[in-house]
Amino acid sequence: MQIYWTKINKIIEETPEVKTYLLDCPKDFTWEEGSHTHFALKGFNAGDKPNRSLIRHMSISSLPHENAIAITTRIREQCSEFKSILRNLEVGNEVAIFKTHSNLPLNREGKNVYLLSSGVGLATFRPIVLEYFERADNVNHIHSLNIDSSKAFLFTNIFKSAPDKKFTAQFVDNRKDYYEEVKNLAADKDGHFYVVGSDDFLVQNIEVLREQGIKPEQIMLDKRENELSKFFNQLN
Repeated sequence: MQIYWTKINKIIEETPEVKTYLLDCPKDFTWEEGSHTHFALKGFNAGDKPNRSLIRHMSISSLPHENAIAITTRIREQCSEFKSILRNLEVGNEVAIFKTHSNLPLNREGKNVYLLSSGVGLATFRPIVLEYFERADNVNHIHSLNIDSSKAFLFTNIFKSAPDKKFTAQFVDNRKDYYEEVKNLAADKDGHFYVVGSDDFLVQNIEVLREQGIKPEQIMLDKRENELSKFFNQLN
């Protein structure tokens, strides 16, 4: 397993609770849209075993042509040891990335794609939308639906409706409106539904989509193959 040590070259405050850390791209490090990586802080591999409290599974919210690996995350006042250390890191500090993989490449089967996310989960979809804007081949239309009760919505410069690009962006701040809209979107029995958020959020979305007749193979999660069954089997 290759561990890439790299430096933070910029920190962007997206909202009072959400920061994006831009990392230098190590030589020969590549990724595609919908990728996640293991993001680790100094000292995680200092002992006999990795210190898992210093490692997090994070989405990459940029594309390679942007020349930076972007990690976008929410850091609340009360937070974990990992987030507490991360909050105090500065430009020039080193972090590690390894085991990078994409579970969510953009589906190009000539269908509509629906991106369903909660809060900072939208970061996973940012590179997917940028990839679509650059190359829309065999994608009919993309609709993004994001729920964030804080109303501090992310990436509104990218997630804004663009009829000429066949892209629709929608933000809601409450569960009732969100799930009503999911039901409306599920009227498309042929679409592909990407879902990103907490495990509870995934389960609730799967339940609503399945009730509307959407098949499991139309629902994409940012999970490894061996993890998918625990989300879909609960509803059998």
